[in-house]
Amino acid sequence: MARTPLHRWWRPILGTLAAVGGFLIVSLGLVMAAWTVATLARLPLVMSGDRMFVDPLLDLGFHLSVIALAIPVVYGTAWAIQRRPPGTLSSVLGRLRWNWLALCLLVAVAAVVLGQLAEAVTLLLTGMDPVYGWAGWETFLPPALVILVLVPFQAAAEEYMFRGWIIQAFGAYLRNPWPGILLGASAFAALHGYTDWGIAYVFGFGVLMGWLAILTGGLEAPIALHATNNVAAFGVVAASGDLDSALQQGELPWQSVVGTVVQFAVYGGAVVVIARRRAIRSLSR
Repeated sequence: MARTPLHRWWRPILGTLAAVGGFLIVSLGLVMAAWTVATLARLPLVMSGDRMFVDPLLDLGFHLSVIALAIPVVYGTAWAIQRRPPGTLSSVLGRLRWNWLALCLLVAVAAVVLGQLAEAVTLLLTGMDPVYGWAGWETFLPPALVILVLVPFQAAAEEYMFRGWIIQAFGAYLRNPWPGILLGASAFAALHGYTDWGIAYVFGFGVLMGWLAILTGGLEAPIALHATNNVAAFGVVAASGDLDSALQQGELPWQSVVGTVVQFAVYGGAVVVIARRRAIRSLSR
């Protein structure tokens, strides 16, 4: 998709640098805007490490919004540097295929639920408590609204950057998609704070999303699972009332591998079968 008649060897390289630089600039702009508004409104700030607001809900919304800014940055980079329609980042049709995305969302919900159940059962069988808490509707509803509104954009932004841009940038040079898939998955894993089994999980997630993007000719399948998975993960935290830990990443128990395998197998297998039966186009014309 990036190898258009205007393609030159330097465009993907310059575009990558521009995308990274542009994201840093707009992120800094949002930080300054949020700081200004918070100061005028006398909202308590932390400004320490990756934490900005004392209120965990405001802090979560701020971080999700920052990541979502990658979407216009990558779109602008494709248009300005590669001189191609930004919609070609979405799929081989040059746009997001909404019907296909909706179908993938249904499959993603089933896969995430089955994965969570498999992990919970494995934890119970090995003598560990799955630790699903409930703090009440008053505590749950405000963050749930923020999560439902912002997480889909945050998940889509990561897919546009790591699967859309990186895979297509490499695709301008190489016929084989796997170097781009593996590089995108490595960058995706490196920018998360997981350790031990968590590293394997997030890297495997990146590989699966890259493979599905190539197989289905677009980002709809990756966005659907990424958004559903993140909504579920943040939702569980919001339900427990421990929103301070929503952005914390680290070690995952080995039992989570069982849930991961179930989720990946159900989603990947179902998407492949449905895409073939519906003849989802994977190549541009």
